[in-house]
Amino acid sequence: MDRLNPLRTGLATGLLIALWHAIWLSLVATGLAQRLIDWIFWMHLIRPVYVVQPFAVTPAAMLLLVTFLVGLGAGSAFAVIWNRLHPA
Repeated sequence: MDRLNPLRTGLATGLLIALWHAIWLSLVATGLAQRLIDWIFWMHLIRPVYVVQPFAVTPAAMLLLVTFLVGLGAGSAFAVIWNRLHPA
């Protein structure tokens, strides 16, 4: 088994999580997010109590940045742990 590159693994994880949140932001921007979250809660037998706010650029950019950085850190940490548990 090859070793994982912590930077590449972190970048891939960060981009994946940021992409997932970009999809969410596109739902917010198009007005579909509230219906989706209401439907998800309905399937889980939960009464929806959250209200999706209108799209705003600054919080959207912050969401993408923070989720990318969290994914970068988590992916890099995963690679380091993986490499230590699976020595070459």
